[in-house]
Amino acid sequence: MTTVFDRPHALKDVSLHYCPGCTHGIIHRLVAEAIDSLGIEGRCVGIASVGCSVLTYNYFNVDMIQAAHGRAPAVATGVKRADPDNIVFTYQGDGDLAAIGTAETVHAAARGENITVIFVNNAIYGMTGGQMAPTSLPGQVTQTSPYGRDVKTVGYPVRVCELLREVDGAAYLERVAVNDVKNVKNAARAIKKAFQYQVEGKGFSLIEILSTCPTNWGFTPDKALEWLEQNMIPYYPLGVYKDKYAEKEAE
Repeated sequence: MTTVFDRPHALKDVSLHYCPGCTHGIIHRLVAEAIDSLGIEGRCVGIASVGCSVLTYNYFNVDMIQAAHGRAPAVATGVKRADPDNIVFTYQGDGDLAAIGTAETVHAAARGENITVIFVNNAIYGMTGGQMAPTSLPGQVTQTSPYGRDVKTVGYPVRVCELLREVDGAAYLERVAVNDVKNVKNAARAIKKAFQYQVEGKGFSLIEILSTCPTNWGFTPDKALEWLEQNMIPYYPLGVYKDKYAEKEAE
């Protein structure tokens, strides 16, 4: 009998620790599928962040390094420069990448580091109990914004792709989502392309993935997917925000 669907080899056969309905598991699979497809498992190095994805190193069949909070791009830079043949990716949440790690992200992009950044945006701090994050939406209720995010006092959310597209060193930026089949397939394509760009030496790539956090949002898994579609996607529009090489081909 022909196998038509199986676990990617780059993903370990272990149970994930994430909450029911969390889409980290989907994203893990998409990353592993890209690694398998490109045949880069043997030279791939992942950098785990601090947050809900802190145990990422337990799930991938590649060498993994745990970085201090927000410092994954700096660690990735060192690993890549020490041996440019490595294929290096970071796996970071919004609290890690867009708060304490903002400078690391911006400057890695500005330098055009040839690394791949997987950025999971669920608009909240997940691991530490549901506090307001840099990406929490205006009016969004969290543990530290019980009356909703007030932009007059705490400012507006950080749109990472829009920010980084103004950085000359960034090569490829795309925002995707994993709330339905169509978007999952598109996310798979974008993640693979980001890794392919690194293989080809094209520079810094970041894929922002809109994700759910049913536990801290206070929703069932199905309602969380609906909330993402109805609230996050309008505020964080999906699409390619920068692709240096596609732009050059179009000229």
